[in-house]
Amino acid sequence: KIGSVVRSIAKSVAMDEEFEKNVTPEFVIKVLGAEIFDEELYQGNTIAGVVTGLAWTQVGGDILFVESSLNKGKGTLTISGQLGDVMKESARAALSYLQANADRYQLNGGALSDKFDLHVHVPAGSIPKDGPSAGLALTMAMLSLFSGKSVPAALAMTGEITLRGKVMPVGGIKEKV
Repeated sequence: KIGSVVRSIAKSVAMDEEFEKNVTPEFVIKVLGAEIFDEELYQGNTIAGVVTGLAWTQVGGDILFVESSLNKGKGTLTISGQLGDVMKESARAALSYLQANADRYQLNGGALSDKFDLHVHVPAGSIPKDGPSAGLALTMAMLSLFSGKSVPAALAMTGEITLRGKVMPVGGIKEKV
């Protein structure tokens, strides 16, 4: 659509017409039309156990959702959404960190027991996902679920998490944003 803006300006210049030299939001809307809002892109999560993460893809930045749920079971961890090995390791590290720090965060011990299964899912299962920088989002989804407190809807996060709860230096911020 940027090409439309350039062609519009070029057409005005070629015809010696007056044209707007300052690109304002109004000018962009005039040339490109109204913004298209895709409900899939941002869902305004308000449910405990669901958070928004930032990701880098070959075509630029993106957001992803991390969902978690507890079910009666035997204490197993299920990780789904076509995640690569590194992202699965991040989910295991996140759970280990929260188990080790349950008292610190006043988490429901029963939810962390072997009587419940934890399922962590990253939707868009047909798209492969990998990398350590989802660790913070995975941790926060689980912490939100275990505490029953939702994460602010407009907050998105990225960063590798350690077993000590540290967030490692994050790369690709410009691309992710």
